[in-house]
Amino acid sequence: MKFFDGADTKIFALGGLGEVGKNMYCVMHGNEIVIMDSGVIFPAGELMGIDYVIQDYAFLKKNENKIKGLFITHGHEDHIGSIPFLLQQVNIPVIYAPNQAVGLIRKKLEERNIQYKNLFVFTEDTFVRFKNISVEFFRTTHSIPDSHGICIHTPNGTIVNTGDFKFDLTPIGPMANLYKMSKIGKEGVSLLLSDSTNALNEGFSTSESKVDEALQDIFIKHKDSRIIIATFASNIYRLKHIVDTCKKNGRKIAVFGRSMENNLEISIQGGYITAKDVIISPEEANNLEPNKVCLLCTGSQGEPLAALSRIANGSHRQIKLQSDDVVVFSSSAIPGNAVSISRTVNKLYLRGVKVYTNTLLSDIHTSGHGNKEELKLMMRLINPKYFMPVHGEYRMLKAHADIAVDCGIPRENTFILGNGDVLSLYKGKITKAGFVQAGDVYVDGNRIGDVSNAVMKDRKIMASDGIVVVIANLDTVNNKLLTTPNITTRGFIQVNENLDVLKKLEDIAKHAINQKLNGPINYTEIKTQIVEELSSYIYETTERKPIILPIIMNIKKETNQTN
Repeated sequence: MKFFDGADTKIFALGGLGEVGKNMYCVMHGNEIVIMDSGVIFPAGELMGIDYVIQDYAFLKKNENKIKGLFITHGHEDHIGSIPFLLQQVNIPVIYAPNQAVGLIRKKLEERNIQYKNLFVFTEDTFVRFKNISVEFFRTTHSIPDSHGICIHTPNGTIVNTGDFKFDLTPIGPMANLYKMSKIGKEGVSLLLSDSTNALNEGFSTSESKVDEALQDIFIKHKDSRIIIATFASNIYRLKHIVDTCKKNGRKIAVFGRSMENNLEISIQGGYITAKDVIISPEEANNLEPNKVCLLCTGSQGEPLAALSRIANGSHRQIKLQSDDVVVFSSSAIPGNAVSISRTVNKLYLRGVKVYTNTLLSDIHTSGHGNKEELKLMMRLINPKYFMPVHGEYRMLKAHADIAVDCGIPRENTFILGNGDVLSLYKGKITKAGFVQAGDVYVDGNRIGDVSNAVMKDRKIMASDGIVVVIANLDTVNNKLLTTPNITTRGFIQVNENLDVLKKLEDIAKHAINQKLNGPINYTEIKTQIVEELSSYIYETTERKPIILPIIMNIKKETNQTN
């Protein structure tokens, strides 16, 4: 690999390129590696049974003696969600994170009974120095408090990672530190890694204060109704002004959803939200007049098991919809969730309640990520020589690279890369320099990486075409099939309505087994014969390909001898 002799500085991503989430970016110089962020992606529908998708840690494991620390930009799941799994596989000597993120990380580690002592809070005044690499921070604006960009100084030049950001001149929390961004830019930046999530969106994003005004208008307009708000539990500033709006309007808040409860608790403990005498229990909420209550819940994406979906279904144990309720979706649809959201909205309308969703006429949500003009502003402030768009699908990365060119960065100085691709920074010049191992690792319950592509393929087949189980009892002493094979199916056909089909499957299985009983019994050959004959018949008659699972029971039965 070119320049891989330690004189250069390597930059690569183990997650976050070609995808929205799973962020992990690494800078390596000599015997020092610093890691930025360690996030997850929540699996798409086709990844059945998978809880999280995380990074492949093979390179970090192989080089863990070089790792100096993990630095976190902010506390969202796509930036901190894989930390428990990382710590179980790789020795991370220290983690630096902003205050809010530290609270969320501690909660995660407690839930998984992971002991880790070297977790420290940084501010934008913190400066961390290693032998060859030093790290500093600058405050940004995002939808969660304590969001920061990271600036890494190396012998070959300075690298800046923006983290997630927007520019909001009337934010709910502190202003971004434009002065420090400009100062870093004037001192000289070799490479900028910048958030690409909204690179396809024109103009500037809406200010969070506009959302505050829109929510206040809804509270005034529906002052006699019970108000139910669904939003992202991770959008702490949204939670803050929902709490503040309830205070102004004399309403108490009942919270539903574990993630919502956890984020509120940590935000209250950290002083980001003041909610004294505002939060009440569901039982208390049911005993108050509708105009004195606001229900704050998860389920803004139509998740089937989330609080709002269960309320819409009428299956929630504590909350039943009332005809004059007002439901507010203070969120936008994550790509792929539009159908499930529409399903929930329709159920709410069928129950006769008023529903607000985010539209051009109702600013009840804004993104925490900057649009095109904000990305240009960051580009101008940091003024990098080279640019690498991160945190986005490829169309977003491409659009962000185009924005960089519009801002005067030569096209040849932009790098649209994939996870594992390596850049080499040497004396202020950047070239491509090979790759390191990177990819997706599936987390299924407490198992990390145990689920192979073959297993995922089988799960998809079972979900679409079902499974057929064949149970046969063999007399292995006399080479005889004792009874007709028993056929059990799940997700293939409805048994009661297809008895003739099941009888045919039994006959085929019986025939397949008897074909293999003329000589020494070979279980593998018997199972293969069953699968081949049943598969052929099933596909010819149903055009489906269920998984066929033969189970052969070995029953030794001695023959009675008569003299």
